[in-house]
Amino acid sequence: MALTEEQLLNAKELIELENSYGAHNYKPLDVVVERAEGCWVYDVEGKRYLDCLAAYSAVNQGHCHPKIVASLIEQARKVTLTSRAFRNVQLPLFYKDLHELTGMEMALPMNSGAEAVETAVKAARKWGHTRKGIADGKAEIIVCAGNFHGRTVTVISFSSDEQYRSGFGPLTPGFRIIPYGDAKALREAITPNTCAFLCEPIQGEAGIVIPPDGYLREVAAICREHRVLLMVDEIQSGLGRTGKLFAYMHEGIQPDVLIVGKALGGGFYPVSAVLASKEILGVFGPGDHGSTFGGNPLACAVARTALQVLREEKLVERSEELGGYFLAKLRNLHSPAIKEIRGRGLWIGIELHTPARKYCEALKEQGVLCKETHDNIIRVAPPLVIRREEIDWAVERFEKVLGS
Repeated sequence: MALTEEQLLNAKELIELENSYGAHNYKPLDVVVERAEGCWVYDVEGKRYLDCLAAYSAVNQGHCHPKIVASLIEQARKVTLTSRAFRNVQLPLFYKDLHELTGMEMALPMNSGAEAVETAVKAARKWGHTRKGIADGKAEIIVCAGNFHGRTVTVISFSSDEQYRSGFGPLTPGFRIIPYGDAKALREAITPNTCAFLCEPIQGEAGIVIPPDGYLREVAAICREHRVLLMVDEIQSGLGRTGKLFAYMHEGIQPDVLIVGKALGGGFYPVSAVLASKEILGVFGPGDHGSTFGGNPLACAVARTALQVLREEKLVERSEELGGYFLAKLRNLHSPAIKEIRGRGLWIGIELHTPARKYCEALKEQGVLCKETHDNIIRVAPPLVIRREEIDWAVERFEKVLGS
């Protein structure tokens, strides 16, 4: 059998091609992945690596899960795309699954997480105008410093990271940034024009930053008191990553708007959604918002099976149990490089006193794939199908690299 072009090229040649023809908006580790299964990925030379990033939590169910593969193929042979100009069999079943999973009355499907955040922003603004009585064009949304909600112009407009904003102006107005984890700051920032408060229950890109106990309960109460929508971005933290189905469940609250993505597609397909009450999502009428690919039958079939895998394989419970085990093992490491190790479920941040990139590169050489965030933090987020013995194997490599 003749070899394909990608099989004929080695890693160095493939990296040179990427660097020559691709925009340099990422700085990936120099490993060229050819195939993957479960928690493991294999490069073009056949070397095996333990994936401790899980595509930023998009692969909670593990790489190439056979049930999701089968669902993808089955649906792809029937129909993949109709657009929302017509109805399809899978979309109402997907709505039903989301309702049964979350209790939310309505859902609006999109593709990427950033699109879902944009959708939530639009819904909150229109709700503020049509339901709360805020003058058109005056609605404000409060957000938190250190946030990461995507890369669109509107979303970077309320980022506190200067690199995300620099050179991309003019930026979108209508946002107010307050410190993360400070409920008093939220109370003081609310005005008659405030329509929503958008936050991550745990900040992922910022380095697995966990707010003080009781913070979410307090902000939920403040939002209810002032008739402000509480919108939680669970794109990374949701669907089992933190040891609960959603991270907000650690404090027993109920948000007004829930934003989901990443693992909703099981690592196969971009699927996201905004979930809320009929009062909130009911502000949209035909033509107000849309997406050619959002809610397509292939996406819905994949997402439904991805959710089924989470339930049947008890991946949320595994995340809680094995996350505690992984965190305890890592906290036993003794290294002058380590400043703090924190986490919840299988979402762990190793904060260092020095830049983390060299440690991620060294871990790659040892067969463990991680990625630095905010310069000096190693983010550890393996697929939720990881086994105890694989965690032990990884900890040995962390000890070797961080200890040296």
